[in-house]
Amino acid sequence: MYEYYKGLVIREGTGGVDGARLRKLYEAVGWCGSSLPLWQNEKFEIAMKNSAWAFTVWDGEELVGMVRVVSDRVMVASIQDLILLDEYRRMGLGRKLVEKCLAKLPSGNWTARTTPENYSFYEKCGFSMPRENNATMEYDGYRLSRATRGKEDH
Repeated sequence: MYEYYKGLVIREGTGGVDGARLRKLYEAVGWCGSSLPLWQNEKFEIAMKNSAWAFTVWDGEELVGMVRVVSDRVMVASIQDLILLDEYRRMGLGRKLVEKCLAKLPSGNWTARTTPENYSFYEKCGFSMPRENNATMEYDGYRLSRATRGKEDH
C-alpha cells in the first residue's frame, strides 16, 4: 500500500527495501559510520523485515525517509527509528509517519526511542516525555492506550 504526500510516495511494508539503501539513510543522519563493513548491510534489511510495521518515504527512486515499529501488535509498540534526510524535514513528513504508525495500534501503549532534542516533536504527536535533559542518554517517551488516557479521547 502507498500514499502520495507532497510529491513524495509513502510506502507501507517491512520488505523489499535493500539493506544498502537503508544503510545509506542511516549513514546520512549519522546513525552509523561509513567504516561499517559492507557485509553488515544485511542487518539493516533484517531489522526492517523483523519490524511489526514500517513506512518508507521515496522521492522517485531515492529512499529519503523511514520509520519502523517494534511491537507485539496487540498491546505495546515502540517507534524504533524515525529518519528523514535534512532536506525533507519540516514538511510534516515526520508527523505524518508517526500518525500512520499510531493508526496501526490505536488502542495500544506506545513508546518512542529518541533523544532530548526530539522531545518537542514527539510531544506534538501526543507523547509524554521526561523532563530531564541528558543528551548522552536515550529515553522512552510514552503514549498510553486510549482506555487509560482520559475522557477527552473517548
